[in-house]
Amino acid sequence: MPKLIRNGRVVDDSAEILVLDETQAPEALTLPEGQVFVPLAVWQAHKGMLSGRAGVGVWLDSHESVEDLAEDLESLSAVALNFPKFTDGRAYSGAALLRSRYAFKGEVRAIGDVLRDQFFFMQRCGFDTLQPKAGKYSDAQLEEAVASLKDFSSPYQAAIDQPEPLFRRARRVA
Repeated sequence: MPKLIRNGRVVDDSAEILVLDETQAPEALTLPEGQVFVPLAVWQAHKGMLSGRAGVGVWLDSHESVEDLAEDLESLSAVALNFPKFTDGRAYSGAALLRSRYAFKGEVRAIGDVLRDQFFFMQRCGFDTLQPKAGKYSDAQLEEAVASLKDFSSPYQAAIDQPEPLFRRARRVA
């Protein structure tokens, strides 16, 4: 069972990330049982059936916008944002928008090319679940990564996890 980091802890994960190939039509797809993240096209094709189903989340590729899910966020418990390669940072903005503009309280998961060097920044942008590719890191490496999330006790800049910059939080002696 793959491991991931959720809310600062390494946990087992049984969720399946459903990926369509070019020959599969979203409308004709039969969904697997259990916890699953479906592509946006599948969600849009089966929204009526999936809205009430527990364990269903939607994943967005980097070229897809969180605005496409805005009306459906109340019926979702999880949204995953894909990093197709580590140099494509559009999912950072998507996570920040989910948390700030849309006040999404559910799980925001980073999937795809999720690298340890970026975990801290992903967390600051609103991701609460980090899912590196299966086999990318050992359990020990994931535990070290969790510990490293606390390397910076008080970040200077404002972000989703700390809306005020340090100069506004610091008490000054007159």
